[in-house]
Amino acid sequence: MKRTFWALSALVLLFIAAYLVSLSLRIRKQSVRDEANRADVIIVMGAAEYRGKPSPVLRARLDHAVDLYRSHYAPLILTTGGAGGDPTFTEAEVGRLYLIDRGVPPEQVIVENQGETTAQSLATAFEIMERMNLRSCIVVSDGYHIFRAKKYLQAEGLTVFGSPRASTHQRGWRDWWDYMRQAVGFALWQIGLAV
Repeated sequence: MKRTFWALSALVLLFIAAYLVSLSLRIRKQSVRDEANRADVIIVMGAAEYRGKPSPVLRARLDHAVDLYRSHYAPLILTTGGAGGDPTFTEAEVGRLYLIDRGVPPEQVIVENQGETTAQSLATAFEIMERMNLRSCIVVSDGYHIFRAKKYLQAEGLTVFGSPRASTHQRGWRDWWDYMRQAVGFALWQIGLAV
């Protein structure tokens, strides 16, 4: 009986590991694909801000969104991200101010400033899009993040294109760590545990 239990446990763990590796490969493939296409809105996924200034990662995402906006891929930009522990600023509001400073008209920037996780930010972004009758979007984030964000929004029936920010590819094993983390996050979402 014990031997059967351990054999089944090992089989289940092997299946989970194989699934996560397979998912990581799909995430890697998506991470380098720029699908920018005409859409209703560009969604910029939040990242850290420091006392009202975007972190280098957030700034790179916002700069990429400005390029897409100026190339007329979408007439609106939606910034996402909550306070993340900052009592004064949210990632989304910092993003909005940065975009306005880069010449994007204030009325073209929408803010989702409540989300503390990818799932929360995208759920609220979807509600905003639904109220505004927006049915398609370009998701801007780091490459490893695009797959999961697309799947969340596609599950709501939206047409979603991914467009990763430019990055200085540093990394090797760190890339695979990011892919695996996203695979775990996506797998948890699939079983109802949104992160």
